[in-house]
Parts: sequence; C-alpha cells; structure tokens
Amino acid sequence: MALAGIALSDWRSQAQHFSFKGHTIAYWQSSNDLGLEPLLLIHGFPTASWDWHYLWQPLAQRFRVIACDMLGFGDSAKPRGHAYSLLEQADLQQALLAHLQVSQPVHILAHDYGDSVAQELLARHVAGSCALASCVFLNGGLFPETHHPVLVQKLLLSPLGALFGKLFSKSALDKSFARIFGANTQPTAAELDDFWTLISQNDGPNIMHRLIRYMPERKVHRDLWLAAMQAPGVPLRLIDGAVDPISGEHMLNRYRQLIPDADTVLLPSIGHYPQTEAPEQVLEHFLALHDRLEENPRRAFAN
Repeated sequence: MALAGIALSDWRSQAQHFSFKGHTIAYWQSSNDLGLEPLLLIHGFPTASWDWHYLWQPLAQRFRVIACDMLGFGDSAKPRGHAYSLLEQADLQQALLAHLQVSQPVHILAHDYGDSVAQELLARHVAGSCALASCVFLNGGLFPETHHPVLVQKLLLSPLGALFGKLFSKSALDKSFARIFGANTQPTAAELDDFWTLISQNDGPNIMHRLIRYMPERKVHRDLWLAAMQAPGVPLRLIDGAVDPISGEHMLNRYRQLIPDADTVLLPSIGHYPQTEAPEQVLEHFLALHDRLEENPRRAFAN
C-alpha cells in the first residue's frame, strides 16, 4: 500500500524551534511520549527534513520520531560566512536531543550528508559521549573512495563555488535530480517545486558553496568513522538504491568489503533518494531490523 505523504505546507506548520549557538533551528517530533524509543532522522544535502514525510507517520506509530533541518538547510538559519562542519551538525543533533530531554539510547535513520553526521555520532558512541541503539544508513558517501560527486557538487567545491552558488537555480536542481533518481521513480514537478522552496529559503543558494565543504571533511575523518562502524555494539544496516550514480551499488559492495557481517539491502532500480522513491520498501526493511532486534535483544551487542 502506498504511503500517504505530508504536504509541505502542513509539515512546515508543525515545526517547532530552538536556539543552537544563537541560530534558530526548525525541528519536528512526533510525540513526547517517554515510553516510545527515540528515533532520530538525519537528512541529506541539499534538501531538508521534509525528505522523510512519507515515513513520518508510520514510524511515529512505533517510535518517538525526531528530526531537524540542520544549520544551513531548509527552514533553519543559514548564516553567511559560517564555517559549516559535519562535526558541528553532530553537535546540533546532540543539542536537539538534550533540548527534548532525551536520555535513552537513540535509533538513527540517515541519508546522504546525514550519513556522515551519523558516522560522527557513532564515533562518539564508541568514545562514550553519545548513546546509540541502532543506525540505518540510506545512500550516502560513507566511504570517500566510493563517492562519485555529480557536476553540481564539483562546481560548488571549485574556486568558483561562491559564484556558481549564486547562479544555482531550480532548473539546475531539476537536471541534477533527474540524473540521480531512478528512471521510473523520478520526482514529480510538485516535489521538485517543494525541494526548491526549502533549498532557496533564507537565500540558501548563497551558502551552498560553504555547505559542500563536507566532502573534503569526510576524507579527514574517514578512518575514525570506519573504525566506529567496524566496532561491535551498535546494530547497523545499509538500505541502498542500486542505480544511484553517487553512492549506489558500488558503495554497497565496498560496505560489504569493510564492515564485518555486513547487513545490507539493495533496492533495484532505485536511485539516490530511497525514502521518497521507494518509501514502502525503506519502511519494510527498516522495521525488519527492529523486529529482529526486539526478538533477539542480544543482537544489540554485535553488528
């Protein structure tokens, strides 16, 4: 059965806000029921937490679902001249959990840029400064050696990145997304309009060249993050759209080489955004992991 999404206008009307380092952050939570296990959703670049709108309501039946538009994204503050960092975004996620008084271990579902933030949180779990219960990755640059950036990303990272960001338009977004989505799961014109609304909010294109600096940052932390993924303790799963040119099947194959007892799911014909291209499949495979963990709690102590 197809999942009913949430209209962007309805999604935005449900936003709450808190302050992080003097910047206003938009966030959402499905419930403050302390009896539900917390689930943190972490979005990717260049979009926002609305990416999860198909999954939000079904996940909320089982978890206390929490998400924010990270600094520089969506309806959150987009300060110019800011040195955006994946490590700071991980700080933001922890600050949000503290703001919501979440003290128990957190489940994570992450995508793209959010995968890197999740990797940093996983490293902090290993170091003892963050408590995770499980982590599920969707398509993203988990390993710099398998990340194949598209032209838009390369241009933003170039010396002309600031200029290109100013010139970045909805038509450029449309063309880029057409290449990274599956042939049969392309975004609708309305979805593209909504993605662009969130990207362009608060003059977003003018900071995209600063946000894109996460790509070299991934290389700096690659070994630390890989070691955290290889460490026992937090159940991991990768759900990957196969035909994604950025981080598709080739990335999943590398994951299987590097991660002990790798738990992976390949989604044929799906591209870079599984949560919007195939939300029913993502939900099925995400919940299957949690069903298994509930049946066998010892699984929580090994990958």
